[in-house]
Amino acid sequence: MISYDSVLSKRTASLRPSGIRKFFDMLAGMQDVIALTVGQPDFVTPWHIREAAIQSLEKGKTYYTSNAGTTDLREGIAEYLDRRFGLHYDAAHEICVTVGGSEAIDMGIRALLDPGDEVIIPVPSFVCYAPLVTMAGGTPILLEMRPEDHFKLTPERLSAAITPRTKFLVLPYPNHPTGAILTREELEAIAAVLRPTNVMILSDEIYAELTYGRPHTSIAAIPDMWERTILASGFSKSYAMTGWRLGYIAAPAPVSVQMLKLHQYAIMCAPTVSQFAALEAIRNGDEDIEMMRTEYDRRRIFLHQGLTDLGLECFEPEGAFYMYPRIGQYGLSSDEFCERLLNEARCAIVPGTAFGSCGEGYARISYAYSMHHLEMALERIGKFVSSL
Repeated sequence: MISYDSVLSKRTASLRPSGIRKFFDMLAGMQDVIALTVGQPDFVTPWHIREAAIQSLEKGKTYYTSNAGTTDLREGIAEYLDRRFGLHYDAAHEICVTVGGSEAIDMGIRALLDPGDEVIIPVPSFVCYAPLVTMAGGTPILLEMRPEDHFKLTPERLSAAITPRTKFLVLPYPNHPTGAILTREELEAIAAVLRPTNVMILSDEIYAELTYGRPHTSIAAIPDMWERTILASGFSKSYAMTGWRLGYIAAPAPVSVQMLKLHQYAIMCAPTVSQFAALEAIRNGDEDIEMMRTEYDRRRIFLHQGLTDLGLECFEPEGAFYMYPRIGQYGLSSDEFCERLLNEARCAIVPGTAFGSCGEGYARISYAYSMHHLEMALERIGKFVSSL
């Protein structure tokens, strides 16, 4: 009889399952639950984008594309990055279309890491970075962001974390789960720390279009940072295209060519129908972005005020679509708070520990849901905390 303990990868077995999906899966079979757990826009992909996909199918465009993506889409991405963020990339050699932003992040990590290399990861942040670094043989260095710094990476803390083994910095801004952003001035201070080093940057900019009050600035737009930045992004959040699974990575050619090899062997190419949809989105979707961002901003203001009125201390997010209230004052762990909220009040949110141990005492709420859902959630959260 086979022993799975002996044949399974010990590195894989050591990984902790996603804490986000744990609470999402707990909802199965439960009735009358208001769930604010998943970072998925409640908007349907705009019709003109869906129509472009339908037309591509009607015309029989169901073949493989170039490994890096269609020429039209890569040129469209290059034009978009220039038009929206002032970034200049060669579509032919510096852009690769991926299966979601997640593949882009994975490719960037594996293209850079050798065993023993260190990767600085500000936390709390999205759940995939540290496991992917571990699977690539690297060592995640988790740098805890502090509420007194508004959950921003500071140059002082970055400088203290860099060692001779540091290979790259993950820059997860706009941040999931806190909603923190880095301004141009703050990025310039980070750049000043990195210039004398050989440290690369993996900048996850999937929420770049969802900032409130000021436009997003990419670290690649800061002098001397373009040549050391791998930019990972995608279409899921900006255009409500989560299920289309389409992203992209942009990087200097010497790095991009190595990532393309990984993409060739693992994926072949991103889904063809999704590429035609994405081309329509990137060419004609600016108004869709503005409409959705305006609505998210309305929800952001409403939810922040509602949580504040309930006595929950909460950093006001400046980007993405998440709220990160402090719940440790009730004497429960984050997991206990969220499990009791689900079972007793039929409201589902995610414990802060899903995003790193520093999330203890916090919870994450997604406001990518309708105002009606948010109103009902606040009512249920209010009744629950008043009972504690």
